[in-house]
Amino acid sequence: MSTKEVLLLASGDLRLAANKNCWAAQQAMEKELAAALARQGWSVKRAHAYDPDKQHGFIDSQRMGMQVFRSLNPQQPIIVAESVWQYSHHVLSGLTTHQGPILTVANWSGTWPGLVGLLNLNGCLTKAGVPYSTLWSEDFTDSFFENGLQQWLTQGRIAQDLRHVTSFGQASLPAAEEETGREFARRFRQQKAIMGVFDEGCMGMYNAIVPDELLHATGVFKERLSQATLYAAMREVTRADAQGVLDWLLAKGMKFNWGTQEATQLTPAQTLEQCKMYIAAVRLAADFGCDTIGIQYQQGLKDLTVASDLAEGLLNNTDRPPVFSASGEELYAGQALPHFNEVDECAGLDALLTYRLWQELSMSGDTTLHDLRWGETFDTGDGEEFVWVFLISGAAPPSHFVDGYAGTSSERQPPMYFRLGGGSVKGVSRPGSIVWSRVYVMNGKLHCDLGVGEAVALPAAETQRRWQLTTPEWPIMHAVLRGVSRDQMMARHKANHIQVVYAPYEAKAHQACRIKAAALAELGVEVHFCGDVVGIRNAPVPEPATQSA
Repeated sequence: MSTKEVLLLASGDLRLAANKNCWAAQQAMEKELAAALARQGWSVKRAHAYDPDKQHGFIDSQRMGMQVFRSLNPQQPIIVAESVWQYSHHVLSGLTTHQGPILTVANWSGTWPGLVGLLNLNGCLTKAGVPYSTLWSEDFTDSFFENGLQQWLTQGRIAQDLRHVTSFGQASLPAAEEETGREFARRFRQQKAIMGVFDEGCMGMYNAIVPDELLHATGVFKERLSQATLYAAMREVTRADAQGVLDWLLAKGMKFNWGTQEATQLTPAQTLEQCKMYIAAVRLAADFGCDTIGIQYQQGLKDLTVASDLAEGLLNNTDRPPVFSASGEELYAGQALPHFNEVDECAGLDALLTYRLWQELSMSGDTTLHDLRWGETFDTGDGEEFVWVFLISGAAPPSHFVDGYAGTSSERQPPMYFRLGGGSVKGVSRPGSIVWSRVYVMNGKLHCDLGVGEAVALPAAETQRRWQLTTPEWPIMHAVLRGVSRDQMMARHKANHIQVVYAPYEAKAHQACRIKAAALAELGVEVHFCGDVVGIRNAPVPEPATQSA
């Protein structure tokens, strides 16, 4: 680096309302970041200007991103600064050919989800094979951030602490458990499965698209479906059938926070439309023989109909309203139909395998992804622990919540993102042992990181505080990850999403994690244990501390 000037880019949303609403937070973050660079003797040059007509300064399309990069010095160091959710494909094309050092930076905030945007961008860069470094900070004055920034400015890379990671080949599992996992995987691959994809590539999530040839090796094959077909199928669902779903939910004790203002409140008409989507999705999945499905919603369906989250949460729940075919046959009777939110195919493969494996192990396989949204330390009764906020737009199954359906409510999705409304599936995840995981693409191969943790109970006031700092309409999990620090998790994780499933007790979670790892390895996935997984008897040869890519 011969110059003392850094270029700064900010990838934003595609939706104008979101960009306008979040611009002030981005400005504040950029000011703090510029001050941090100035303390190290560096200046910042913004690579694209504020647009007075749009009232924001984000890169808001792939085309704009390409135009911005055409005028940049390809050797100059770049910081992609994110304080909001962003669409990674806006800047991915330019970053794939940039020759200078790249640093992704996020604010540490629950309210302004730069962390979520950063993790998605990191996952996309990882899949694309683009070298990068990454940092995060609450106010850009802490020693972790400043030391990392100094290393990047002087060396062009940051060495992250990845001592919590042990690859499967370095571990030694109990022989019986490894054989259980491998035998399950052999049957899984031999029987084959269909992944129904309702329009690929949600919100620029390049990292969430699994190349077909990698997926085929696991025995899973895509059925590419259209959200237009889903919308058309919704038109064929009768009001009486939709009302039957709603009545079933009300009888279970689920609550709906209804109002009368369509633009800002959840209405009964919106909920009934969501019930139609649920029925239509199940019927289409059955027509095509799908074993798992993913609905994109953003961007396609958002301009046509209500949010997909109610349907998604119900699909992920084994105990769900019955859906019947035209001939009167109950479809997927007594089964969940695992749904991968935002058509994240990495999560779809994970969800299907997890659901079936947990059933074989005589456990509930109801599973969901969450955003790795944010977190803070809290005294959970065993001293201070870092407690993550796992949050998703509403697709978590009611079986994950305290009191099940009776502890579940549906609230109007935020108008900024969901113009036509529709409700979430909201609840507080019940305390218990969990296995977490993430499937991702790196170096042209499927990988999976997995570990164990605990969903913990926090005082009601703390739960409400965390909800108000994030998105109070959405389901929440208070998660502690065993043997993985905040910064280790951020440095390693290759997506904005994380998959979670419960186990009945802690020892069972460790055992199930080991068996799942063996199953994934048998399918050809490169598996990595993260944190404290008991019973792998590894001669610990942890993965080296490296740049985050």
